[in-house]
Amino acid sequence: MARDKSVYTCTACGGVSPKWLGKCPHCGEWNTLEESVAEAPAATRHRYKAGASALPVATLSEIEAAEVDRLPTGLAELDRALGGGIVEGGVVLIGGDPGIGKSTLLLQAAERLAQRIKVLDGRVPGSMELKMTQREVQPPEDPLNVVAVIRGVIAAEQAAIDQYQRIIEVTDVIDPVTQDLCITLKGDEEEHKRLFKGFLAEAKSWTA
Repeated sequence: MARDKSVYTCTACGGVSPKWLGKCPHCGEWNTLEESVAEAPAATRHRYKAGASALPVATLSEIEAAEVDRLPTGLAELDRALGGGIVEGGVVLIGGDPGIGKSTLLLQAAERLAQRIKVLDGRVPGSMELKMTQREVQPPEDPLNVVAVIRGVIAAEQAAIDQYQRIIEVTDVIDPVTQDLCITLKGDEEEHKRLFKGFLAEAKSWTA
């Protein structure tokens, strides 16, 4: 049988301590703490319960599958994983180890999608901004320049770190799940960046 938990209450100020002390940590009086049984805590509420709406429980067979329009990305394997393409207003989280090709995959998908977007004034909307923000991941003029390639990877990793940091700051308190995920991903990117900094130092020694 579980033993009742004891607390110690000060007879002078009413302060409560988890263990007996000669001096009350709340008011400073001596020998005023008396042992008593702690009250059972109220039922713990789920932190997201207040924001959740009450819905009746339904079995999977009772749920009607709704068909939604999907926009194919043009990459067969990505479309297959997405169930046929991306959904308007939907959010897809792409995860993976550092350097596995997440940015490359999404850039390829963005390029395929851009080719299908209506051209305005001779330019695809957003294409100029995309080119500027993704400059670091473009191949160098000399593909055999190892130092330039490594620097490009480091710059891309730093850009990812900065983006994760912005998300961490925005989601503070309001979305702890996303924040925890971004903290983990940021740590992975920082580790990858340190690894390539070592590669850079070694590559520079070759050309010295």
